[in-house]
Amino acid sequence: MKAEPAVQRRLLDLAEVDAELNRLAHRRRTLPEHAELSEAEAALRSGRDKLVEVETAAGDLDRDIRRLERDVEGVRARTDRDNAMLAGAGIGAKQAADLQHELETLARRQSVLEDEQLEVMEQREAIGIDVDHVRGEVSAAEQRLTEITRRRDTALQDIDSAEAGRLRDREKVVADVPADLLAAYEKRRAQRGVGAAKLVARRCQACRLELDRTALADLRGAPADEVVYCEECGTILVRSADSGL
Repeated sequence: MKAEPAVQRRLLDLAEVDAELNRLAHRRRTLPEHAELSEAEAALRSGRDKLVEVETAAGDLDRDIRRLERDVEGVRARTDRDNAMLAGAGIGAKQAADLQHELETLARRQSVLEDEQLEVMEQREAIGIDVDHVRGEVSAAEQRLTEITRRRDTALQDIDSAEAGRLRDREKVVADVPADLLAAYEKRRAQRGVGAAKLVARRCQACRLELDRTALADLRGAPADEVVYCEECGTILVRSADSGL
């Protein structure tokens, strides 16, 4: 394949642009914000799960408190009724004794219920503190997720802008490269990651290996417009005054 030395040198410009595009793609994939987002999302999920757990426990205790309040009110109402009957006229001795016994039973029942009510209310107060604490943690996790997302999006916008600029540069370079030479470059870039490299001091700048004497002799004998390749990595070699030939 033939190409003027100046055209071959344009391959180096193209390789430089492609290398920068590769670096930008690598940066996009490896942004630290990606890992931070995963951790923040996991922390938020965990916090929300914990919040559901403590809010459910608080709701259960609230229902227990309401039930105990109803039970206590029921006992008090029964006590008031029995006291009213006991104080009424025309009540017999046996009925009075039965009412007195029931009042004693109701008093014990009320005491048990009130003790249980106090215990549940103390538990509710403690779980309320947990609810407030977990809500604070969830709020902080949401804020952290928002902040990391903002930083991630800003970084991606910067990468997008840089890529757009480099792609415009690539289009300009590609316009100067013949189709057959460009096809050879793209083939090697797809296979090896680098399509063209400069030969400096007898060393290929793609694979960083120094060419042996036979390869160097072949290159010395090749016309300037001959497209040559590195015998080690197959990349298109672009010769210049500092190639050491």
